[in-house]
Amino acid sequence: MVQSDLLLIAKSFVLKILKPILYFSIFNHPLKLEEVYSFSDHENRTDFDREIEQALQQGIIIKTDSYYHTNLTTEHIQRRETGNRNAEKALEKAQKKAQFISSWFPFVEGVAISGSLSKGYFDSNSDIDFFIISKPGYLWICRTCLVLYKKLFLFNSKKYFCVNYFITADNLEIEEKNRFTATEIVTLIPLYGKEKLIAFFESNQWVHSFFPNKTRTDNDSIRPIKKKKITAAFERLLSGWMGRKIEQLTFRTTFWFWKLKFERKLASEFSIAFKSSKRVSKHHPSNFQKRIIDTLNRKYDDLNATHHIQLTKEHV
Repeated sequence: MVQSDLLLIAKSFVLKILKPILYFSIFNHPLKLEEVYSFSDHENRTDFDREIEQALQQGIIIKTDSYYHTNLTTEHIQRRETGNRNAEKALEKAQKKAQFISSWFPFVEGVAISGSLSKGYFDSNSDIDFFIISKPGYLWICRTCLVLYKKLFLFNSKKYFCVNYFITADNLEIEEKNRFTATEIVTLIPLYGKEKLIAFFESNQWVHSFFPNKTRTDNDSIRPIKKKKITAAFERLLSGWMGRKIEQLTFRTTFWFWKLKFERKLASEFSIAFKSSKRVSKHHPSNFQKRIIDTLNRKYDDLNATHHIQLTKEHV
């Protein structure tokens, strides 16, 4: 067997470990060994360890201290470690905000932390992102109340109160099934609304095709929602025809405003960045999901050009 054939066989082993390393490199975020494993689709630890060693020997990945990456520096590692420490403090604030959201705002049935904080990182550019499950038929009232609070009482600051993804409790399966959404789901930190959040994870078992080693063990930490009396009274007031009218009005008004402001800018991407219906609301003006997937695919192209390793492209 010639040397080129041996090299080809060796490189065929390093496919599964590269995707998580390249994905998190988009955020200049080096991974520890167990993190690489948990975000890979390896089901055999022996094969995983072999791939890591071969990728290191071939210079495809680099190990700095306890972190694995492709081209990051010690500055990025220090940045990650500082962000990890900041996240501990930010998580305390997020937990208090989540309790506030679940008890004071109408039709909230589940609250979880998403975004960078859910991955254990927080810096001066980070926001505290909340993923909200609402009562069916009342998503847009729920969303409007939260957004109005942010605009009126927080002066539209989203640093510690970013609410941009809502689904209803009868629509728990995420439609876009890709590496980005799978990563967001498996890293969610569920806080309030145990029944609905467990049902959400059960409805999205497809994420295990991306991350078979990423398991959930913290369901016991999810707390029940206890509504304030005034919130419960408000929910009862809107349980009839008046609530249905307000729900239609808030949906139409918000969607009309988004189309007026963003549709021309985003063109064909509008339906993804502003996915909106009676059962889902996603407000991502920068179309972050598509940007990340496009960047990841470019990294796959660079890898193929440099090391002749071809990875299957991701989709939005």
